Amino acid sequence: MSITIALGADHGGYPLKEAIKKFLKKEGYKTIDCGTDSTDAVDYPVFAAKVARQVASGATRFGVIVDGAGIGSSMAANKIAGVRAALCYDLSSANNAREHNDANVLTLGSGLIGSSLAQQIVKKFITTECTEDRHLKRVGMIDDLQTTKEESEKMETTIKDQDLGSLSDADILKIAERVGQIVQASAGNVTANPQITSSHDHQDTDMVCRCGVCAEKQPDTYRKFMDFGVERLGLHDATGAASVPEDVAKCIDHTVLKPDATEDDIKTLCAEADEFQFATVCISPSYVPLAAKELANSSVKVCTVVGFPSGAHHPTIKAMETRRAIRDGAEEIDMVINVGALKSGNDELVYLDIRMVCEACEDGGAISKVIIEAALLNDDEKVRACTLAKKARADFVKTSTGFGPHGATAADVELMARTVANTGIGVKAAGGIRSFEDAQDMIKAGATRIGASAGIAIVKKARTITMSS
Repeated sequence: MSITIALGADHGGYPLKEAIKKFLKKEGYKTIDCGTDSTDAVDYPVFAAKVARQVASGATRFGVIVDGAGIGSSMAANKIAGVRAALCYDLSSANNAREHNDANVLTLGSGLIGSSLAQQIVKKFITTECTEDRHLKRVGMIDDLQTTKEESEKMETTIKDQDLGSLSDADILKIAERVGQIVQASAGNVTANPQITSSHDHQDTDMVCRCGVCAEKQPDTYRKFMDFGVERLGLHDATGAASVPEDVAKCIDHTVLKPDATEDDIKTLCAEADEFQFATVCISPSYVPLAAKELANSSVKVCTVVGFPSGAHHPTIKAMETRRAIRDGAEEIDMVINVGALKSGNDELVYLDIRMVCEACEDGGAISKVIIEAALLNDDEKVRACTLAKKARADFVKTSTGFGPHGATAADVELMARTVANTGIGVKAAGGIRSFEDAQDMIKAGATRIGASAGIAIVKKARTITMSS
């Protein structure tokens, strides 16, 4: 390829710039590195200008600039005549920047996107052309807006000569104080808004155990699961007033994913989880901020789902959903793969799908779990899905959403465990596990976590087994 691309970054963007440079070299492109060359603090306008001038002079076809948010570099680059810099954050914006605006400089925010997504954005940017007359006409109109240095100086003199009004020093001071208040509030200073609080009231309730077989009444039954190696149990019902033993509680994911769950349901879920010190609450993404607020002073973590339940969402949407969920307070992410893409043989898309979510989890310090929906796959497809999850560096592979034709089978778990063996990746069996025997079979097959929507029913059967042994 004859295309040469200028690269630049400040200290915050340096690691991502290096990853992009390596990627472009692998793809066969030539690069000119305009710096910086380390993570030592520098000023982004310097390097943005260097890249922009390479493009404006014709020395390179494109430029790529990376800083923390990508905004400042875009502003700086656009000060150079002949440069049309665009900040892009996904494949759609990269395509639009080139196809509609004929952008020649791409700016990226290293704090907003990860390496895998950045590479895909760069590739989309440099391989998309602006050819339609209606777009080219508008690009010409943009270029006509460029002012010369002399025109800018003339405009500045005209503005200085204008009467800008009669604001007093007191007026200016009031404006400055108000701006300061707004900045404080947007930065998260809770005193700027008395309604914002990080605590919640815990209302005592007179809950009575009705089943007689919950974790409160039958902790030994739950310990049997743990003896088999289970790290986590999914449970949808928590009744009983007394505290659940800590060693049992820490293995329970307290879950509400039903579509008609209300805010009151989530608050109740969080209160129960906090009362019994469960490991997590697992809820829909829209409820993550509420759960995070309710559990702000608790050790209980928040888990949510991404691309749920179909998995047919665009990879960039799943990545954005993941990053937003983590920003909202999620610490564990269960994502559903694009099953249709896998069955179509499009492994590249499936890998990108998983990797972008895993990368977002890595950036945010969250645990990633990949749901393959095994009930819809043949054995070859299950192996390919787990292999792709392994390549994408997922923390877990998971059998099912619970919304498919059926849930986990021991054969599925065994196959998945064998595929990811000796990699440090866990296997979570979920869906259709309704008895103690089912759970035993899953654990013996290689499951390291169990998700059970019918938690009470499982424990009832487990109690029977315990009493008869």
